[in-house]
Parts: sequence; structure tokens; C-alpha cells
Amino acid sequence: MKGLRWAVRTLGEVLITVGLLLFLFIAWQLWWTDVTANREQAVTINTLEKGFGPAGSPVRAAAPADPLATLTNVPFGQAFAIMRIPRFGADYARPVLQGTDSDALTQGIGHYSGTAFPGQVGNFAVAGHRTTYGKPLSDIDLLQKGDIIVVETKTNYVVYSVDRHVIVTPDQVEVIAPVPQHPGASPTEAWLTMTACHPRFSANQRYIVFSKLVKTIPRANGLPASFMTLPAGTVG
Repeated sequence: MKGLRWAVRTLGEVLITVGLLLFLFIAWQLWWTDVTANREQAVTINTLEKGFGPAGSPVRAAAPADPLATLTNVPFGQAFAIMRIPRFGADYARPVLQGTDSDALTQGIGHYSGTAFPGQVGNFAVAGHRTTYGKPLSDIDLLQKGDIIVVETKTNYVVYSVDRHVIVTPDQVEVIAPVPQHPGASPTEAWLTMTACHPRFSANQRYIVFSKLVKTIPRANGLPASFMTLPAGTVG
């Protein structure tokens, strides 16, 4: 009987320890990764902005070897643009990196290699987390038709307008085709496709938002304030 009580007490202590460790792991995943990712992504954005130069200033002719200016041959894992979404708040800004592997997605929004770059005819397709690691696309489901998305590069402000959204299964990769949802079709327009897991805390489906190019504005001209106006109901 004494041995049984000892075994029960030991088992209880083990279960409490396991529960505590599980709680700490969940807290780390859901909170601490956001803290560290937000801090690191802010540093990346600051570095990009310094490299881009002041808005409204003349842009020097791009050297052929400068992938951030020409948006060709951007190295895997390299940050090359900043995404701003007024619907998500006045201060919302996230770096866009080349590639969609786990490392890239912990550092910001990832660009699907092989898809178009910002402003190019075709489909500029990106992915981002909805939970953990800064959760850059946490509120993707709040985007509404007509909402503006600005992608800032070294040479341009590329402005898109939300067109529609769909929810698909992970195998429906036609959403990132050059003409979204029409594999094999030849593109004649410039699209932005944003993808994220759905629902939150699950990878069973993908939440997709399609946006069409509105305008490409040279950085030398500056970005009109009207494009960054907060939509009604948005908390700045």
C-alpha cells in the first residue's frame, strides 16, 4: 500500500512537471516568438529603409549587380521589400524575404520563388504566419474588397487593391499560378496573392487574398498620403 501511494505521488509530480513544461512551451510559441520576431523584423525594416534612401529623393540608376534595385536574382533569404497594409493599422510594416521556407517565414513575409516580383505582370505570391513569429498575416481575414496594400521596394511604391478571397486546401497550388486559379494561362495583369494557414492554429486549409495592381509610383515621386489612409473601423 505504501508503495502504491509512492507510485501515485511520483506519477502526479511527473504529470505536473510535464504540464508545466507544456505550458512554458506554448507560452514560448505564442508569445515569446512574437516578441523576438517583431523586434528582429523592425530591425530588418529599418535596414531596408536606410538602403532604399529617403522617400521622394532621386534614385540612382540601378547597377546590373544590384538585385534589390532590379529585383532579379534576389538571394534566397534576402529581404527586398516592405509590405504596408492600412487595414492592419498605421504602423503596420513587414519585411518581404525571398523564399518561403521556415527560416524566411520566421523573419517576415515570404515570397514564393519563381513567381513575379512586385509590380511585374504575373502573380507576386507571398506567404505569412497567422500565429507565432510576429504573425504578419494574423488578420488576413479582415481584408475587404478595395483595401490598399503597398509594397515598397528600393525603386518603387507598388500599390495593389484587394479583389477577392478564397479558402482552399494546401494542394490547390493554382492560387499562385501566373494567372491566379488559372494554371497554364498567360498573364496580362499584375496580381498580388497572399496566403496563410486557416483557421488559426491549424494548417488544414489556406486563406487566400487576391489583389490587383493599381499603380506603380517611383520612390522619387513619394507616396501620396491617400494610399495610406486608414479604412473605416481601423484602429490606428
